[in-house]
Amino acid sequence: MTRVDLNADMGESFGPWKMGDDDSLLKIITSANIACGFHAGDPDVMAKTMALAAENGVGIGAHPGFPDLQGFGRRNMKVPHASLRNMVRYQLGAALGMARAVGAEVRHLKLHGALANMCSVDQDMARACYQGALDVDPDIIIMVLAVTKQEQAARELGCKWVGEIFADRAYNDDGTLVDRSLPGAVIHDPEVAGPRILEMVSAGAIITESGRHLETSIDTICLHGDGPTAVQIARSVRSCLEEGGVEVKVFER
Repeated sequence: MTRVDLNADMGESFGPWKMGDDDSLLKIITSANIACGFHAGDPDVMAKTMALAAENGVGIGAHPGFPDLQGFGRRNMKVPHASLRNMVRYQLGAALGMARAVGAEVRHLKLHGALANMCSVDQDMARACYQGALDVDPDIIIMVLAVTKQEQAARELGCKWVGEIFADRAYNDDGTLVDRSLPGAVIHDPEVAGPRILEMVSAGAIITESGRHLETSIDTICLHGDGPTAVQIARSVRSCLEEGGVEVKVFER
């Protein structure tokens, strides 16, 4: 692979409470997944983050999650599919409206946290969420966790999609993420994250904890903006990729 997008989850501050260093990340990444107010963020944070992303030439994505501010959207919830569709419609609608207000545009959508993890093993659930997004914007690009049920749902719907892998998370042999409660599930060391991602991109595969290679299209690489070393990981990943001959650039529509 000679080209890849680098994305980060952000816009997750709330009122006077700050989460992550979005200003610094937006100078390194090429796409931003911006919280829509359910799991994190608020209208002021969303507006500011979108404006900064546009100013830095960073592609903007809506990042809907469960209505779980206290749990940061990382607690599983049992929600009927009809409600899931409406939850995604509601959050994407807010993102589209705010982007238009600040003179920007929303290019893609990526599910957050527990919602994303549940959809990575439940194709019907993923399809419900993605259909909700497509009902609002049929041209939205769906960012999926590569090789999971999310990808299968996007393929089934015939929509535009890009495959994503994580720079700061460990993988199980089925392509799902190692549970955050387990040791080594989250990678905090920039010196580990950068070379690890270059190895995966060069191989065209997710490399799991056991060393298994899951061949896949790697269109975009994610890191979590709330991590204590997020900026350092972003710099390491981008530097390693570019030194390895991989162009880091926002994915095409």
